[in-house]
Amino acid sequence: MLSSKLVRLIEDHWDPLTSRIVKQFRGDARLDHFGSLPESELRDRGRDILEHLGHWLTVSGEHELTRHFERIGVERHEEGVPLHEVVLAYSIIKHEMIEFVRAQGLGPNAIELYAEEELEHNIGRFFDCAIYHVVRGFEFALSGHAGRAAAAAR
Repeated sequence: MLSSKLVRLIEDHWDPLTSRIVKQFRGDARLDHFGSLPESELRDRGRDILEHLGHWLTVSGEHELTRHFERIGVERHEEGVPLHEVVLAYSIIKHEMIEFVRAQGLGPNAIELYAEEELEHNIGRFFDCAIYHVVRGFEFALSGHAGRAAAAAR
């Protein structure tokens, strides 16, 4: 994977990147619930993805991803977080990651541009999958079948 250098860049800079994300959450009126959470909690949630991005992008099979993100969906439902806020929060994290990489001013050669494009593609695919499983877990919890989500993820 040509983009592995860029993945490490994101992982190594998870802290300032998380600060940018928290600032976005605080400034977005559509994120009432997330905006009211303590900064330490928001940082921990961002860190879960950013510091371990390489792992999430290379997870073999969907089993671990399914289990982890469906559990998050159940937890967000139990916390009373509106589903639209959960989806928007993931969208902001994705956008900020991509903007961070673009702001690094990579060289204009074809290989570096391809690596950036590859990373954007992989990040997009990861977030599509993560959001799907978060929504699925949220819906299981909403319907009262959160245990079924846990059993299906095993």
